[in-house]
Amino acid sequence: MRVGVLMAGLAIVLWGTALRGQISGDAMGMHSLGPGSRSPISGARPDACAYCHAPHSALNTGLWNQKLTTQGYTTYSSDTEANRGRQPQLGSVSNQCLSCHDGTVAVGDTVVYGQVTMRGSMYTQDVFGSNMQPSHPFSLTLPLKDNIDLAASLAANGKTADQTGAVRLIQGNVECTSCHDPHIQARDLVSQNFLVKNSSYGQLCLACHDPTRQMAGHANPLAGWATSAHALSAGKISPQAQVGSYATVAADACISCHTPHNANGPARLLRGMNEQDCIACHNGSNISPMATWANVFAEYAAPKVGHPFPGSTNPHDAAESILLNNDRHATCVDCHNAHGAEPVGTFPPAPLIRVSQAGVAGISANDGTTLLTPAVNQYENCLRCHGTSAGKQVLPIYGYFPVRVVAAGDPLNLIPQFAVTATSSHPVMHPRSSALPQPSLRPYMVKLDGLTQARLMGTQIFCTDCHNSDDNREFGGTGANGPHGSRWTHILERRYEFSQTSAPGQLIFNLFPNPDLSVNGPYALCGKCHDLANQIMRNTSWAQHSTHINAGFTCSTCHTAHGMGAVSGSISGERLVNFDVNVVASNGGLPISYNRTANTCVLVCHATAHNANGTVTSLAVRKAAGAKK
Repeated sequence: MRVGVLMAGLAIVLWGTALRGQISGDAMGMHSLGPGSRSPISGARPDACAYCHAPHSALNTGLWNQKLTTQGYTTYSSDTEANRGRQPQLGSVSNQCLSCHDGTVAVGDTVVYGQVTMRGSMYTQDVFGSNMQPSHPFSLTLPLKDNIDLAASLAANGKTADQTGAVRLIQGNVECTSCHDPHIQARDLVSQNFLVKNSSYGQLCLACHDPTRQMAGHANPLAGWATSAHALSAGKISPQAQVGSYATVAADACISCHTPHNANGPARLLRGMNEQDCIACHNGSNISPMATWANVFAEYAAPKVGHPFPGSTNPHDAAESILLNNDRHATCVDCHNAHGAEPVGTFPPAPLIRVSQAGVAGISANDGTTLLTPAVNQYENCLRCHGTSAGKQVLPIYGYFPVRVVAAGDPLNLIPQFAVTATSSHPVMHPRSSALPQPSLRPYMVKLDGLTQARLMGTQIFCTDCHNSDDNREFGGTGANGPHGSRWTHILERRYEFSQTSAPGQLIFNLFPNPDLSVNGPYALCGKCHDLANQIMRNTSWAQHSTHINAGFTCSTCHTAHGMGAVSGSISGERLVNFDVNVVASNGGLPISYNRTANTCVLVCHATAHNANGTVTSLAVRKAAGAKK
């Protein structure tokens, strides 16, 4: 005998495989409490019905015989639930059920026969106590309130959307018997939990919850369910996962993530809080067959570093602001909508959001505050955290952070850096300009092997073309797509080294002289889109590229990776030139500058002064010359 996952309504245990054959009529299963019962608790009276009913002298509510509980309950609540629970009325069907299942009245404590001698005890998970927060809402305050994700008929005419009539409101309310028939345990032969109908593929839940409903000005969080990955997955579920009664993810449907009773999450009946709800399946061990790239949590295993999971002080909440001010976290559901996400079959060009993120919210790049539900472009979802939001941080765990000569007030706000008004930027939020051709740009990006052609370059790129799992399948790996986790700093898809020094202008201590220009070298990320060997090293866009690179300086010394976030009179910003002031210093007190027309700069780098006339002078030589004078 095993305990089954509890469904909406009463919490009842499974009866193993004993009832897998067809059962019809008044087959009480675990509710048959007489001698020899297969229930975990049984009594001395042979008449099974007498534990709940008596033909004479019983209470006048359904000839009820079990003494009624008077327990008060903490009812379900959440900040996205329009309806609110109330205390079940004495003698109501839910009060009758709880007279055994809240644990305050002994089973067999009858009105007519007194306390029947009982043996055994109920399973712990079938005793709810007074806390109904982790159970599906019931005994609601009437009239029922409408909501975008509810069947319109609930509030309109007091009926569910179940055409068979099996799932119904009880006197206009949701009660235990809306979902459970206490007299027939195995109407659903797989989930033998006294359900009123077969609940595979979410049939029971969809009687009240409508993913197709539309209301002006409201986003349905269930939208897209019918074509989603979770609704269609044929992956078989390991019993160890303990996420439902059915064999596949699609058949488990809603109960893959939600449980109508004894939920672990604080609201919305989640089996676990946020990413903990997802890890039961996406840890690569409980679904078969499961594609390697669906094992998302492998991307968070050391030595990889991923997006920060929330702490106890900043959990994700479905009702939180889309613009995450002072609330840094990145749970799975910040970037994915579990109800609408679809598996990515092909990888279309930027900037449209991928179907794996269908239904997620975003922020407009036009002003950094307008809410988009849902987001249309991938970068709009990223801007929930990486735009105008307050409280952004530079965390050492992600690696060295360069500081640019020209920067807006908030260097972590990516909107001005990628905006069409930026002097130059990587083409994330707008198409690249043809005014300043990029001779080094490849016609196709290359895969992780550094050789094989991948997606056509196009006129725009994704955030995830740079920030991506280091083994993602889009570019030839076997891992998850997207910025889940990487062994490279800043969750970069490939290796990208940053020049560093003890003080601006001083010697750089991590030079890479005559570097490996392959996918194993320090500039592998740049080599994904730019032809290093045949263009950059041949100085097709600047005469001194090969000299600087062979000397060991990295791209980050002179170029910003995002774009120019402000306007400068000394650095115009073409070709992303914007020096790192942690590495370069002023030359003789002059502003750090770059003249694209003359291809000259004025600054001090690696203990060498770069002069406006194009000459360079060693600081040691300059110091010696000054001493002779």
